[in-house]
Amino acid sequence: MARWCEVVVVVVLVGVCAQVVRGAIFSDKGVEGTNTNEGEAINFLRRYDGEASVMCNRFMEASWAYNTNVTEANKRRMMQQQMIWSEFHRTKWTEAIDFAWKNFTTPTVRRMFSFLTVLGKAALPRDKLRELTTLLQEMKTSYSIAKICRYDPRVRRLENGDYDYEAEFDALDENEIGCIPSLSLEPQLTQIMANSRDPDELRYVWRAWREAAGKPLREKYLRFVELVNEAARLNGFTDAGEYWRSDYETDDFMDEIEALWLKLRPLYEQLHAYVRSKLVEKYGEEVVPAAGPIPAHLLGNMWAQTWTNILDLTIPYPGRTSVDVTNALRRQGYTPLAMFRLAEEFFTSLGLEPMPFTFWQRSLIEKPTDREVVCHASAWDFCNGQDYRIKQCTEVTMEHLITTHHEMGHIQYDLLYRNQPFIFRDGANPGFHEAVGDVLALSASTPRHLQSVRLLANVDDSYETDINFLFAMALDKIAFLPFGYLMDKWRWEVFSGETTSSNLNSRWWDLRVGVQGVSPPVPRSEDDFDPGAKFHVPANVPYVRYFVSFIIQFQFHAELCKAAGHEGPLHRCDIYQSAKAGRLLRDVLSLGKSRPWTEALSVLTSGKTNKLEVEPILEYFAPLQAWLESQNRGQFIGWRESDAIVLRVTRSNASLITGAVLAIIALVLLVALIVVAFRRCRGSSKSFPTSSQGS
Repeated sequence: MARWCEVVVVVVLVGVCAQVVRGAIFSDKGVEGTNTNEGEAINFLRRYDGEASVMCNRFMEASWAYNTNVTEANKRRMMQQQMIWSEFHRTKWTEAIDFAWKNFTTPTVRRMFSFLTVLGKAALPRDKLRELTTLLQEMKTSYSIAKICRYDPRVRRLENGDYDYEAEFDALDENEIGCIPSLSLEPQLTQIMANSRDPDELRYVWRAWREAAGKPLREKYLRFVELVNEAARLNGFTDAGEYWRSDYETDDFMDEIEALWLKLRPLYEQLHAYVRSKLVEKYGEEVVPAAGPIPAHLLGNMWAQTWTNILDLTIPYPGRTSVDVTNALRRQGYTPLAMFRLAEEFFTSLGLEPMPFTFWQRSLIEKPTDREVVCHASAWDFCNGQDYRIKQCTEVTMEHLITTHHEMGHIQYDLLYRNQPFIFRDGANPGFHEAVGDVLALSASTPRHLQSVRLLANVDDSYETDINFLFAMALDKIAFLPFGYLMDKWRWEVFSGETTSSNLNSRWWDLRVGVQGVSPPVPRSEDDFDPGAKFHVPANVPYVRYFVSFIIQFQFHAELCKAAGHEGPLHRCDIYQSAKAGRLLRDVLSLGKSRPWTEALSVLTSGKTNKLEVEPILEYFAPLQAWLESQNRGQFIGWRESDAIVLRVTRSNASLITGAVLAIIALVLLVALIVVAFRRCRGSSKSFPTSSQGS
């Protein structure tokens, strides 16, 4: 309790000094009452801090138990704790809105109340809150346990050579047993999408995953939207999209990110054109259109969000130094644990925090073989300042090494703001949290750094090596940008009612094709629900944070490189072992959410800017953009949507026969109805004499 009081005094003093210069540091969305006693309010905040930490810890323990062992019993316990946690919020909200906090003299106290007096989903009536909680868990569970059958073209080929999609889960004849779905997203389907170069197999896996994971969620998601919108309105927002955007404390946030995307789009279009030309070389124009969108199943990722897994097909200078150290990791006997130790050493080399002892005891870093788990990588703060964990089904690959840095970055942020009051133990904005691990990975993935940790043997500073490195980074960072932008653009439209149940899936593909330049490999309809095949949709995790983080991380990188004394191109900077860079990072991250993110960004840049800016990311990739423009001369830049190649799904003979029989039955019934109606009409005309008098 004493530690909290000391922290509040410091935070309050900082807030008072800053308020003179910077103006308001809180939102006015929350509700307020009539109690003007600021001393009572501070005592309330002190009590809340201790109680909230305990309640949050109980919920996190129950949630961890379920996510690391997906059983009905664990789900019930988690949902019970979630309802208790929500009821706690409701009770504290009721107490908080008694205060006339908007006129309090202490800016930090006002900022705390601005968060506390927005209740979130707990504003719903209890029956609807329970319904929403159940819906969310059902959607997450359905996604997590989804499996598909193996691709088996020997059995499931039609006479014309097409794969028989209609018979995926059915027996083809009386002597065959229908397949038992056994392939999970992690690791099997992810590995197939990354490594297979058979377009038929990739098309099958792409479609089957959406049938198993996305399609069943459509109706549940529509009801979910109704409930979260109702919760948002009860909190004073027009819809759930506005509620999400309030985390960024910026009135014109939608316009701001659209403007950022438009500045970055020319670089993306150059990358898209080059990658498309290489895929045309590999698969031919009958599979990949020379001037159209790229078929989404060919980009090495289930959602085509990053393209790093097709580096082997697209690398600019084969034979030069490659930054993919997957083979080196395996050859040197790296385990998931060793990869986590390597990531930790990068953070401690900057003078930042080592992982706590309990982290190594309690984290789940490999997929268990004896139970179902939610494999999506995530970092966990158990709200007590001591217990931090990562849940990740780690594979020994370069991609998972970078993911390990990313998730450990979340934990590092948690550790650095752990002395803040509970309300402020969060990122300055959601994108800040996502950026921290990635900014370290920008250094950790440079050829020089990989050489320093003995994962690369020989590194040269040639132009070709630079281009290879930047290209590999672009397949991750630049390829992701439109997907990171459009995911929540689609959801915001759904929440606002601009997109409805009548165009839920078609609008998704309007954005995927129009913004990202990728197309579905097979026809889609409103029976499908392709957004639901991405974890963040059924899990209700906002996604624009990743787009924001990809901007912020390069702003971070540029400033940290200056602090480290780096000279030369930005893409060659490695801040490893720089205590000065570590101190600057600590100064920014230790603020947590106690100040608006614009002020945290101002601290990072020594007051030069408090806005999201694309100049650092464009500077980083400038050599690659020039190279792409030279390589793409004569190529069509952009894509013609009308050129999309969407291969028709051929129905099986059994399905065709069934359809024909049903059509004949329907026709016979229709004729019978017409005959009956005609006879009744004739009978009616005989019952009533016809008048000869005109009208």
